Amino acid sequence: MTSLVPTINFNSGLAIGYKDPLGTFNESVSLEGGTHFLIARNGRGKTTLLRTLAGSLKSLSGTFKIQGFLQYLPEDMRFDAETTTKTIFKALISKNSRAAAFDLANRIELDLTKPYGKLSTGNRRKAALIMAEFSIDRNEPNILLLDEPFSGLDAFARETFEEIWRESSENVLRLVSCHPDYESMKMPSVLMIESSVISHHNESGQHWSALKNMLN
Repeated sequence: MTSLVPTINFNSGLAIGYKDPLGTFNESVSLEGGTHFLIARNGRGKTTLLRTLAGSLKSLSGTFKIQGFLQYLPEDMRFDAETTTKTIFKALISKNSRAAAFDLANRIELDLTKPYGKLSTGNRRKAALIMAEFSIDRNEPNILLLDEPFSGLDAFARETFEEIWRESSENVLRLVSCHPDYESMKMPSVLMIESSVISHHNESGQHWSALKNMLN
């Protein structure tokens, strides 16, 4: 029987980057179901780490292990500019899930009849997040790597997705690269890249206001 607990295990010594390391795990880190944030200054390796986990980049050294159906949502995902969002959903979301996806789009005010090329940055993020959420297999462990999913997203849509994430935290692990935009944002589990070291900060009640002072 397949375990429904998704996991990412980073082994000590795992280094990510290109010619030179952008970040290295000095200690082993294990993540399980729920939302885990990935923070760093610009250009310090957030996208590089996600791409390494997704398999589009090789690690410079060390290993990691993933248990679960993994999907990577890049920040710059694009579709044909003339194709409507509804047509994209019909092509990529299973028939059994489309009605719920269309309903969610309506709730967060995403116009499904508008060509993708005419959507704002925030509405493109809404479309991408809906596709990611409705590609989850509820009978398997799932891992979603989300690169800057909040970019351009309005507060209501963001809160809606955060609620969805809480409801599916048992069998979905989300690693979310982001730039927090308000002091009180709760971040109980965080991977931080700072001074070329990748560390895990895991405390109940942890907020962005305290974490940001650790970034140089």
